Amino acid sequence: MMSKGKMFRDLIGRTARRVGAFVAAKRGNVAMIFALSLIPLCVAAGTGLDYARSIVVRSSMAEAIDSAALAVGSTTGLTTAQMQTLAQQYFTANYKADSSYGTPAAITVTPSGQSVTISVSDQMPTTLMAVVGIRTLAITTSTKVVWGQMKLWVSLVLDNTGSMCEPDSQPCTNDNNANIKINALKTATTNLLTMLKSVAVNSKDVMVSIVPFTTGVNVGTANKSASWLTYAPWDLAGSGYGSYKKSNGNSCTKGTSGCNWVATDSDHSTWNGCVMDRNQSYDVQNTVPSAGTVATLFPAAPAGLYSQSNWSLTCPTKLIGMTDVLDSTGWTNLNNTVTNMTAGGATNQAIGLAWGWMLMTSGSPIVDPGALPANTQQVIILLSDGLNTQDRWSGSGSSQDSGTDARMNLVCSNAKAAGITIYAVFVDLNGTQGNSTVLQNCATDSSKYFDLTAASQIISAFNQIGEQITNLRVAQ
Repeated sequence: MMSKGKMFRDLIGRTARRVGAFVAAKRGNVAMIFALSLIPLCVAAGTGLDYARSIVVRSSMAEAIDSAALAVGSTTGLTTAQMQTLAQQYFTANYKADSSYGTPAAITVTPSGQSVTISVSDQMPTTLMAVVGIRTLAITTSTKVVWGQMKLWVSLVLDNTGSMCEPDSQPCTNDNNANIKINALKTATTNLLTMLKSVAVNSKDVMVSIVPFTTGVNVGTANKSASWLTYAPWDLAGSGYGSYKKSNGNSCTKGTSGCNWVATDSDHSTWNGCVMDRNQSYDVQNTVPSAGTVATLFPAAPAGLYSQSNWSLTCPTKLIGMTDVLDSTGWTNLNNTVTNMTAGGATNQAIGLAWGWMLMTSGSPIVDPGALPANTQQVIILLSDGLNTQDRWSGSGSSQDSGTDARMNLVCSNAKAAGITIYAVFVDLNGTQGNSTVLQNCATDSSKYFDLTAASQIISAFNQIGEQITNLRVAQ
């Protein structure tokens, strides 16, 4: 592409040659015709050159003013004067055209309700257009940022399994060590909550739920009699919480003489608030539980399962349903949930995801968020430090389980198909486990997958995610 300097030199050269021809011409009519045509030719050429220059100015101004608008829009509590100063700083830092194109006037900032409009103008000096008295071209551009334009519903699905104590031993013994994964997760989540709150202007602009998960999810013992809870898998003979015994109390094999199923806890008094995966295929969907269809209900999880000899359930931290970050009580509850997170148990990312999705569903148990408002972005942020090791049906709780991976693939696909944006964060200390394919595939796209090798990186990853989901859009 020809440079503007070369264009100008070529134009001068052509003009000089025509003037030379004019001087050398012997016939008066040739000189007259040339003289009459010279002015419009120069004006036309000059107009093209100056138009190209104006495009450069307008493009550079637009880029600089967009950065200024986003800086103002993402900083709350500013006066108009402070907005003006901040916008000018960002515009000046990002405006790239040199002084030969003129010097833009001071930024103009105009707040209006939940928006702010930022404008700038430049009187660009012309080149050949000055021959006909047009010495400058006025170039103006503006942009608008709207606060509260996009509502956010965010589910934080957070690994609370025993390995989150690393590099400490389980149970975690040093709550002040930032290198311990569960501690870094608490700091990162607290920072993210603050970031989400900072962009909320009106009530329910930003709603957040937190789902700490292990093999199961803790919904709280206060829900022991909830209509969406079932004890059917707990009580199921030959599969639930119990064993086959003879009348003398000795264990026996099903089908042998005198061998009967004996429930371990028939009144469910030992239930600690944990639920396990729903019946397939409700376990990978967000179908609202219905008392008339037992398979849709959430099964209370006992301490042991006869059908899963490796079952040893721990889920110490209770989840919290969709909560308005601007509600003072809700805000306290969100932060308390983070503070109370405790590491222990095996890994079932699928049940965490299923609950994260369910809590954003109208008619959900725990807290019904109601119908999804227009212009609302639904986001799940899933963090796990290990591979899936156990669900209700399979897995040892200590090594990767393909059955749990398969259920997770399904819930990820279903949630994304429903319009949920999923960020997946894999915390693999020192890269000892390698990549987690199931987590990587779960993310909405490659930019939303984070493969971390140090606990401290959890904080920076959550900050990056927070910036992405709270970034105000340039409206105009």
